Amino acid sequence: MDNENNPRPDPQVMFDLANMRMPFGKYKDRRLIDLPEAYVVWFSQKGFPKGKLGDMLRMLYEIKANGLEYLFGPFRQ
Repeated sequence: MDNENNPRPDPQVMFDLANMRMPFGKYKDRRLIDLPEAYVVWFSQKGFPKGKLGDMLRMLYEIKANGLEYLFGPFRQ
């Protein structure tokens, strides 16, 4: 059972985040979960893009900043 003290990530959101690819820039075509942390931090400082990409990068930033990258284990090959 989910609660405020032990939230569980939405599996569909995690799947989407694990499979979405960066559409532009130096890391074009790289899966978001494989972006370097410094790059994601840079977006957090400069501003995330609008739309779904920005939402996904914002979630990725929170995951990386809080040391929760292990959540992507099931999505790595």
